[in-house]
Amino acid sequence: MTLIRAARPADMAAVRGIAAGFDLLGAWPSQPDFLDLERETGRLVVADVADVAGGVARVVGFAGALTRGGLTHLGDLFIDPGTQSAGLGRRLLEAVLPGPGHPVVTFASSDPRALSLYLRQGLRPRQPLWYLGGGAAALPDAPAEIRPATADDIAELDAEVSGGHRVEHLAWYLDQPGVAAWRTPGGYAVTRVHGDRCAVGPAGGHDADATVRAVLAAAREAAGSVRAARSVHLAVFAAHSLAAVLVGAGFRITDQDTFMATPGSPLDTDRYVPDADLG
Repeated sequence: MTLIRAARPADMAAVRGIAAGFDLLGAWPSQPDFLDLERETGRLVVADVADVAGGVARVVGFAGALTRGGLTHLGDLFIDPGTQSAGLGRRLLEAVLPGPGHPVVTFASSDPRALSLYLRQGLRPRQPLWYLGGGAAALPDAPAEIRPATADDIAELDAEVSGGHRVEHLAWYLDQPGVAAWRTPGGYAVTRVHGDRCAVGPAGGHDADATVRAVLAAAREAAGSVRAARSVHLAVFAAHSLAAVLVGAGFRITDQDTFMATPGSPLDTDRYVPDADLG
């Protein structure tokens, strides 16, 4: 028998075991991580399957989502590869998503089973989401004044471009090691530095150009004086002008998802650069 239920603290080791098998935790070297944020402030559900031999239930899959304003970002839908799915993906998805009429977005992998599930839930492919990486020394100049910021400083513009207000999520993220927020005259960006790696996102601006300037200025500021030894990584909508700027500077496309959304999604792909895990 399979039970779909809300995740509990005791489930997190099993959830992280599945997540690690899909290489989801490489950018999260310590806890708390985005899975904790989903469980504590969003929705994180698990699939429990009873062991026929011993009668002990074990977690074989999970789905997670975060909501900002009225927009839900589906962040995770993963099932242990050794488990016969038997409709588990559909059941997990139905349990974690809001009801009909509520906007939903996700970054879908190339797994055709997941794509089919999302289509049946009303999500439609919009454009590729590219994961870009490159040396910080290759970052183009960013002619923008920049200053450190707080979650409150960036919350309104973030809500405008990301599709919903989430100051609590931003404050949680800024409390994590190596994370900082930055403001420019027309935009904002969040960076996370761990070792020689600098991740950028979420970020946004009053227009596409302001978004580009904010991202470049924040990445250069976070990388600091050791740019030549540090890599920069971010997720960029393929049609955004930032993608062309970075690829032109020598950044590489290391992976690709598909941005999918229900009709009328308030997320502004022309002005927003997401975080892969927070949406």
